[in-house]
Amino acid sequence: MRTVRALTAALLTGAGLLTGAGLLGPAVPAHADTPSPSGSASTAAEAAAGPTEAGTTFRTAAAFRQGQRATAEASTGDYLYWVFPADAGQRPTVSASVTLPESAARHGSSTWRIDVYDGLRRRQPCMYGTQSRTVAKEAPTAELSCTLRTVRPWAETWDNDALPGSYYVRLTVTGLPEEDLGQPFAARIGAVSVDQGGAYAGGGSLAAPLVPGATTEDAVEARAPEGGWSSGWWSDRWVWTAVGGALGALAGIGGYVLTRGSGRPSRVPPAV
Repeated sequence: MRTVRALTAALLTGAGLLTGAGLLGPAVPAHADTPSPSGSASTAAEAAAGPTEAGTTFRTAAAFRQGQRATAEASTGDYLYWVFPADAGQRPTVSASVTLPESAARHGSSTWRIDVYDGLRRRQPCMYGTQSRTVAKEAPTAELSCTLRTVRPWAETWDNDALPGSYYVRLTVTGLPEEDLGQPFAARIGAVSVDQGGAYAGGGSLAAPLVPGATTEDAVEARAPEGGWSSGWWSDRWVWTAVGGALGALAGIGGYVLTRGSGRPSRVPPAV
C-alpha cells in the first residue's frame, strides 16, 4: 500500500507540473492568454512614449517597440507607416486610435484601415479585430485593431506564415468625401504580444530575422525586441518532454509493482 500511495502522489505531482507547463490545460483562465482588442492603444502601450512622427513609405517607417506608444499628426489621405519587432512564439496585437477633425468641418462619414506587413512586405491577415472601421460624421475617433497569427520560428519559402523580424503597420483612410481630403488628424499606435510558448514552436529557425535594411549582425540586434531575438532551439516543450518521460517511467514502475504478485507462497515446498 505504501508503494501504491507513493506512486499515486508522484503521478499527481507530475500532472500538476504538466498543468503548470500548459500541456494538460492552461494554468490561468483561457480568455487571459489572448489580449482583448479594445480598439485603442492598450494600457500597456501607454507605459512608454515612442516616436512622435510616422513615415510615409516602408523605407521611412518610424520604429517603435512593443509596449511603446507611437503618435503622429498628418493630413487625411496620407499613408502613415510604423515598424516594430516581433519574435518567434509571440502573437502581436496592433491597436490604433485616430482622432478626427471637428465634426463641423467634415462633410460625411469616413472609413479608416490598418494593414500589417512582415519583413518581406507580405500583408499578414488578422485573426480577429476591427481592421477597418467606418465612423459617422459626428464620431470623434476611429478605433482599430488587428491580432496577427503566432509568429513561427521557421517556415517553408512558399508559406505566408508570420516569421520573426520587423512588422510594418500602415494606417490610412480608404473612404471619405472628397471635400475632407487634407484635413488634419492625429493617430496613436501601439502593439503588445502574448507569448504562446512551446505549443506553437516549430522544428527549425531562420538564419536571421527578417529585418529589411539591416546588413550586419549588429544592425539586426539593434532592431530586436526587448531581450533580444530568441535562438530558436529552446521552448517549454523541453519541460513537457522531461516531465512526460518522468511520468512514463513512474507508470512503468507502478505497473510492475501492481502486477508482480507477492512471490512464492510460503506453504509451497522449496523443491516444488
